[in-house]
Amino acid sequence: MATIIIDCYTDEPAGLGVPPYIGTYPRYIAGWLKHSNEEYYYLTIDDLRLVTIYSGKKKEPKPSEKTNIKVYNTTRPAEGIRKILDSADKIIVIAGVHTPGKYLSAVPGTISEIVKLLESIKCEKILTGPAVYGSSLVGGRKGEKIRSREFKTEAFDFSYGEIREYAVLGADVAKQIPQLRIAEIETSKGCSRKKGCSFCTEPLKHRLEFRKEEDILREISALSRLGVDYFRLGKQSCFYSYPSAGELLQKTRKENRNIKVLHIDNVNPTMVLSKKGEELTKQIAKYCTPGNVAAFGVESFDREVAEQNCLNTVPEQSFEAIRIVNKHGAKTGENGMPCFLPGINLLFGLKGESRQTHEENMKWLKKILDENLMLRRINIRQVNIFEGTPLHETVGNKFIKKNKKFYWKWRNEVRQKIDYPMLKRVTPEGSVLKNVRTEIYDGKTTFARQVGTYPLIAGIKCRIPLNEFVNVKVEGHMLRSVTGRVV
Repeated sequence: MATIIIDCYTDEPAGLGVPPYIGTYPRYIAGWLKHSNEEYYYLTIDDLRLVTIYSGKKKEPKPSEKTNIKVYNTTRPAEGIRKILDSADKIIVIAGVHTPGKYLSAVPGTISEIVKLLESIKCEKILTGPAVYGSSLVGGRKGEKIRSREFKTEAFDFSYGEIREYAVLGADVAKQIPQLRIAEIETSKGCSRKKGCSFCTEPLKHRLEFRKEEDILREISALSRLGVDYFRLGKQSCFYSYPSAGELLQKTRKENRNIKVLHIDNVNPTMVLSKKGEELTKQIAKYCTPGNVAAFGVESFDREVAEQNCLNTVPEQSFEAIRIVNKHGAKTGENGMPCFLPGINLLFGLKGESRQTHEENMKWLKKILDENLMLRRINIRQVNIFEGTPLHETVGNKFIKKNKKFYWKWRNEVRQKIDYPMLKRVTPEGSVLKNVRTEIYDGKTTFARQVGTYPLIAGIKCRIPLNEFVNVKVEGHMLRSVTGRVV
């Protein structure tokens, strides 16, 4: 008998665990089980779908069909999956989406889907991950919570003293994953701001605490020894807030020469303006891989909305932070992408939102464009509302309902007037993107992207073998992707 970890994938304000990412939850839990001398197996929601919905058969898509991404990330043949499930005396399900997005080659599990797929298996079942607080794959909705009596919920909120050992022991989860993975690495918990943003669930989970540098380095080395070559220091509210961020990057490079990608994620724009901010920006551009993105939680350029929702930045600060990152990171790197650029998150449905909000967003985005600055990407979504957050306790979905009729128009204007010309600036026609990994088919088109944080999708107008690395020459631009040919 064994404990089965079933990864249904996670996406939250501080941390991503949707393939090709492998999040921290399965690795820490695997390390805890190994420390307790418990046998464990790692499966995915794709494995469950394969044996329950698709009768164990994984079909190759016809020339007119799209790759079935619901079973793209299986870990083993159907017979092995069934054997493991039959051996289960305990199942730990990891799930939860708080910041939903569009995923090229994976579909996170919903709560209702998970319950249905596991209803025939009779053993102890535990739900963990962000889903403890609710989960939603669609923006603008309240989080769906577990209702099944067959499941217990448990946070598995290990201390950093425990994680010091569990993160290293749990690295061997990588042995059970046949596909390429980017390891999401945690540097801190909680938020450096006393009062967090109105919608964010991170302050509900933890007080601010930083991991020891040596512990992070030991975890990265353990994963690297097992063949994991791609890393993102992404599980934190702000990478710039980590006390020794520059030294961490330098030591990571020095101690792990075989790393192919080293990226970061979340950044509070005001921290870029801090005393150490500009120097750290230089270090990130130096030690990280090109194509790196600082995801700025701007959320809104409307000062009124920023104040009512306690957002972490105001428009002038965001603009100056964008300028500083461009100053040191805009140079094109060896893989054909700029070394280090900002990305912006925009949220619809925040308290105080009005038509003026969109006008302010467009004003500042146009200023960024007119000043010849670059953004790697603009993420736009409707806010998800979770119990316990200030947004839930004050206005709930009031502004989602009020302004929903405008959202498509607002988003489309950003895509047409800002995203499109910006993408042509970031990757001009004729650019060659190197080490682009082919991932899925959609009819006769192969979609591919580099490995990293927010990689640019390239559409290649023919079918070529998947899971291979190619170089792509950019020949055209869509609103959020490029088209090209293999060179």
